[in-house]
Amino acid sequence: MARFLDPKADLTFKKVFGEHKHLVMSLLNALLPLEEGRQIESIEYLQPEMTPRTPFSKDTIVDVRCEETGGRKFIVEMQMNWRANYEQRALFNAAKAYAGQLSPSEEFHLLQPVYSLNLVNDTFEPDMEEYYHYYHMVHDLHTDKVLEGLHLVFVELPKFKAKNLTEKKMQVLWLRFLTEIGADTRQAPQDLLDDPHVNKALGILEESAYSKAEMYAYDKFWDQASIEATYQRDWEGAIAERDAAVASRDAAFARADAAVARADAEKVRADEATERVRQTVRNLKAMKLSPEQIASATGLSAGEIAKCE
Repeated sequence: MARFLDPKADLTFKKVFGEHKHLVMSLLNALLPLEEGRQIESIEYLQPEMTPRTPFSKDTIVDVRCEETGGRKFIVEMQMNWRANYEQRALFNAAKAYAGQLSPSEEFHLLQPVYSLNLVNDTFEPDMEEYYHYYHMVHDLHTDKVLEGLHLVFVELPKFKAKNLTEKKMQVLWLRFLTEIGADTRQAPQDLLDDPHVNKALGILEESAYSKAEMYAYDKFWDQASIEATYQRDWEGAIAERDAAVASRDAAFARADAAVARADAEKVRADEATERVRQTVRNLKAMKLSPEQIASATGLSAGEIAKCE
């Protein structure tokens, strides 16, 4: 019985989608929000220095870059651990790919759309039920008005659950391929085997096809992914502790400031009351009342009356 490797690793993801054009086309057609009649029919991987490969990499961000023959550009990334700046990184890479299409002498109308597909093996929108997030530039009021150029899709793989197997069939099959197949898989589900594209991808994942060096790279990737996940949790925990300490400090400062403000207000009120008493004594003195009469009227001692000048 075959033993499969996890398709989300650097080595396996690039073997499946970085070396087989028909598979990455099937994935892109299934997961990107392409208009009716605008399915991808032919692609080329980027120039040799950027051609997808299967390196012994420490980076747990896996990417495959390709372009439709004479047209649209596509970036596919497999992100293992979500980081706070990942959305900005994806936007930056897509924008760079968009701007890099033209030489200084070329016209802007030659620009082609760039699609960035980001598969994330983590949850980053806990308040949303949806696993699929599509961002593009639309008019604030008239959402049918779209500014073509950048299209970003983020897929939260842990949220994906195959509820309706017939709706968007290929999207469901590819997401099941990415979420259900792993090191513990001995028998692939029959409906995955029945699709020729996914069946081909499953064959690429069979462990028997990998050399010892490749298996070392595969295991090394998961070690690094685990280290990064632990680091991320520790970092987030440290940030949370710091934020809690800062909040506690700020609350203590706020309480102290409030106490000082109350004391200042009380002193002002006391000073005002003292001044009113002194003014009363001065008024009584102006009326030629004796100290005894003033003491009787105000309850002040002779010494206190004497100070009210």
